[in-house]
Amino acid sequence: MTIPFELPDENRELSPFTGFTRAHWEAVADGLLGAAWRWATPEGAFLDLPGRPSASGVRSDGLEGYARTFLAAGFRVAGADGKDPHNWLERYASGLTTGTRTPGRDDAESWPLILDHHVQGQPMVESASVALGLKLTRPWLWDKLDDATRDRAEKWLRGAIDHTPAPNNWYLFPFMVASFLEEVGRGDSATARATDRALELMETWYRGDGWYADGDGRAFDHYNGWALHLYPLLHAHLSGDAELSARFGPRLREHLEGFSLLFGGDGAPLHYGRSLAYRFAASAAVGLGAVTGDTPLSPGASRRLISGNLRYFLERGAVTDEGLLSLGWHGPHAATLQPYSGPASPYWASKGFVALLAPEGDPLWTAPEEAQPSEGPDRVLALPAPGLLVQSTQADGIVRLHNHGSDHVRPHEGESAAQNDAHYGRQAYSTHTGPTSLTNVADNHLSVEVGGVASVRRRLHPLGAGHGDGWGWAASWFRPAFASGPPMHPGLRVESVTVARGAHELRVHRVVGAPHGSRVTLTGWATDALRSELTGLHGWGPEDRVRAPEGTAYEPWVRVPRLSAQVEGTAVFAALALLGAADSTTELDGAVAGTTVTDGELTVRWADGFETVVAFGESLTVRCA
Repeated sequence: MTIPFELPDENRELSPFTGFTRAHWEAVADGLLGAAWRWATPEGAFLDLPGRPSASGVRSDGLEGYARTFLAAGFRVAGADGKDPHNWLERYASGLTTGTRTPGRDDAESWPLILDHHVQGQPMVESASVALGLKLTRPWLWDKLDDATRDRAEKWLRGAIDHTPAPNNWYLFPFMVASFLEEVGRGDSATARATDRALELMETWYRGDGWYADGDGRAFDHYNGWALHLYPLLHAHLSGDAELSARFGPRLREHLEGFSLLFGGDGAPLHYGRSLAYRFAASAAVGLGAVTGDTPLSPGASRRLISGNLRYFLERGAVTDEGLLSLGWHGPHAATLQPYSGPASPYWASKGFVALLAPEGDPLWTAPEEAQPSEGPDRVLALPAPGLLVQSTQADGIVRLHNHGSDHVRPHEGESAAQNDAHYGRQAYSTHTGPTSLTNVADNHLSVEVGGVASVRRRLHPLGAGHGDGWGWAASWFRPAFASGPPMHPGLRVESVTVARGAHELRVHRVVGAPHGSRVTLTGWATDALRSELTGLHGWGPEDRVRAPEGTAYEPWVRVPRLSAQVEGTAVFAALALLGAADSTTELDGAVAGTTVTDGELTVRWADGFETVVAFGESLTVRCA
């Protein structure tokens, strides 16, 4: 591991899996902060980190640098009960004082105003980090400011309350601003409305199994952990609100029952969903659960997971030679980014430092590390509420997520291919592979081609999910969407089922209403370093392999296995897929003894005597025995 700041010696007795202790977390926080502050403006109002600007512009990006690093400093100092050996808070106090003196002015130190999300909204996102940083450090920062500075800071923060957020987790940003203002005696009817509105929306977005949709659609991703669970429960914990803790704590506990399985044996989180440049923020929910006690994990398993996640990225080049978090995944990676990603965006990774709120003597830091969930026996877990199926294999440490319910399609968008998103639209994701770019062949994708135009998968309609002893399934349907506009072929739809057993993935699809001359293709996992196989069981022609020269976040160049066939009307297709280590001995050929299809019912007889039946009709059913 080569990073440009010093870490303590490893402690393999206390932390046999990662070697990391609480001191390592503090050292990483200090190292990242020190590197970022080298790019601060003279009075510290902006941290103008080098790199391509976001769609919001350079000034907003500079505020983002201040606010997101302030989160790391806040957790660092609050967790040490005010000890601040590097004087971080003195710098943030200076930046706050200067940035709020003449907000909106076009000069070197004045913060941009907070306006509606579609006008100048990014500062609203950053206001939540400023408010949370102030809440965490109140005795050592806010309480020492003069009244005039506090009044100016309040006026700037109120921009978040007075303007319209984006229709998703953004409503939690004015919520956090209101939380802070009310704590310091500056609450009023406006802060109460912001609080009530956010809490009302949280109830409408809660779908069960510990999962929230990120807005009114069906987006289930890492925002569950680093936003939708984090802000309300952290507010309740810091404010001593027992009622809210009793509401949100059990939901986090249930969320972690499944989410804690979504980290590979090497510490990697799933490469799935947006804002992946936030990296080890993915484990923030695990750290928060350890801090509040709302977790099914033991302290040793929690630390193994969060430290493994942190170390994963440190070992793989996430930190540049200058000590900065780069825009990407391991190192820089453009396809991982969104238009709102700027040079300081990766510093939402600071949310991972929430674990530092557990003091030095807490069991999170003193208990010996234990294996995390994915390091136990092979598991298959269905999460019906979000429509996800989780599959982990101990031998290679790979975790796979089969997606039958998360699409990031907003209610007003309809069935359009215009916003095709590789980080949501694919049928499967993993901790060891990434999706291919939109300009290369799509991995883990069922496409219908009509007139030479290939479809994409957008809005998903879950059909159910379940699991038993060593197996699980999830199903959904979608209307193939085409680049030339909304679905242009009435009645065309695809019903999809994934059944997971061990390392095997049975992928079953029924295409309904395909026009004459249509073609259907199915692809598997995109990798050249690991073993990726795809073999047809029913309806498919022979496999070929397609190159994806842009690679993925894991590999610069990959190949994707592919099956294809002609289709007209209604037809059922079945295939077996495999992702494993290069030296995996798991057999694909011979794993299935026979496959039959009669009257819309597909039966797969596995070589070990197990049988899977998928029955299509008015209601889809899956039986395994």
